Amino acid sequence: MPTMSAKKNSSPSVMQQRVNAEIQDNLDEDLELELEDSDLAEILAEGYELPEKGAFPRRLYFKELLRLQRELIKLQDWVVAKKLKLVVIFEGRDAAGKGGVIKRITQRLNPRVCRAVALPAPTERERSQWYFQRYVPHLPAGGEIVLFDRSWYNRAGVERVMGFCTNEEYEDFFQSAPEFEKLLVRSGIILVKYWFSISDDEQNLRFLMRINDPLKQWKLSPMDLESRRRWEVYTKAKETMLERTHIPEAPWWVVEAVDKKRARLNCIAHLLTRVPYEEVPHEKPVLPARVHNPEYHRTPTPPDIMVPDLYAHLVPEHVK
Repeated sequence: MPTMSAKKNSSPSVMQQRVNAEIQDNLDEDLELELEDSDLAEILAEGYELPEKGAFPRRLYFKELLRLQRELIKLQDWVVAKKLKLVVIFEGRDAAGKGGVIKRITQRLNPRVCRAVALPAPTERERSQWYFQRYVPHLPAGGEIVLFDRSWYNRAGVERVMGFCTNEEYEDFFQSAPEFEKLLVRSGIILVKYWFSISDDEQNLRFLMRINDPLKQWKLSPMDLESRRRWEVYTKAKETMLERTHIPEAPWWVVEAVDKKRARLNCIAHLLTRVPYEEVPHEKPVLPARVHNPEYHRTPTPPDIMVPDLYAHLVPEHVK
């Protein structure tokens, strides 16, 4: 008969439970990004498997995500109809989940209306420009939504912590950023700023998961790894940034992001409250009849330019 000690050792550790939850979240991510609304609805109707006790119910997550994404489409239509200009800034530590929520926002929207911007490190030429200059070309025109995956707040975060800017440039940023944002708002831009907050332990776990996942190792740069060592310095930089750039025209909103699913839903639900919108009426399109021309003959495609069908043997005969 197993001893109490053996039973205790056989149960998964807290770390193992978190690793299992992270793996499950990655599987859910693949599922939700691959399936269409109708497919997800079918899965939900069948009673999609719920996770272990204490975790966020996956069935509820999928239902809410689809509901919120339908509302995002209404918001998109309203932005287009009213020629609004919406800018949403996503900031946070590495692996905080910024990219995940951006992916859910853009997933079902028109890429001609809503686009994400993630700028690389500035070039030599850009470093000689006015600091905000390289961000200006990406600002929206009327009827557009722009999501910044990191933004001009790089100067208050990574540049400050890693020593990529001088003390004078750092102080000038805090003098200029509020004025720059006030100018954007006066020009008619709706500016929303989010900080994704995670714990020290949670970031450590997410980094370890990326290190051990060949499909996600590309997400870890040397700069990301160095940020782990400088956690406390980043914390101080974040606190200073929030304190000095939280203005009435463009306040900061903090998203508790340790639970990825809740963070995504909470952020999208909050974003929908930042723009008063109404449903724009649409006439249902009518598919016209195809015109058949008896003189038309389709030219056969040359076999040598066809992509080889490597998976034909996997398709059942009755489907071919």
